Amino acid sequence: MDNRVEKGPKKNIAENRKARHDYHIEEVFEAGLVLKGTEVKSLRQGRVNLKDSYARIKNGQVYVYQMHISPYKFAYYDNHDPLRPRKLLLHKREIKRLYGKVNEQGSTLVPLQLYFKDGKVKMALALARGKRKYDKRESIRRREGQREMDRVRKQYTSRY
Repeated sequence: MDNRVEKGPKKNIAENRKARHDYHIEEVFEAGLVLKGTEVKSLRQGRVNLKDSYARIKNGQVYVYQMHISPYKFAYYDNHDPLRPRKLLLHKREIKRLYGKVNEQGSTLVPLQLYFKDGKVKMALALARGKRKYDKRESIRRREGQREMDRVRKQYTSRY
């Protein structure tokens, strides 16, 4: 599909690791962001936090909330508000599709990653469904089992 995140030369800025722990990721979209100059300069320094951020569709536009971009410390005036809602740039058909899925299925929009691609700031936005507590425990159990198998495999292959 054309709405998937493409693999290409990109410089990772920030990642929301908590999102993969708390949500089942169903689909990932790539979106551009509308930013001020001081926000881009702060992003180049890696001063951003995606931990508690989320996206909502409001008046046919997608906005990301609670994404903290620290103020640029070298700005003389006109520095940005760190927690202001930022508009995401998606195609109209993608927004309509997301709107339908979020309203019908009880899914949510969660930012996964922020990165530079061809000099532009992009966001990997996931259509996700929340995990229950037992789902989280199952994920942890599966991950620990995989680690244990890798450890044994490494031990076994290092002998020979």
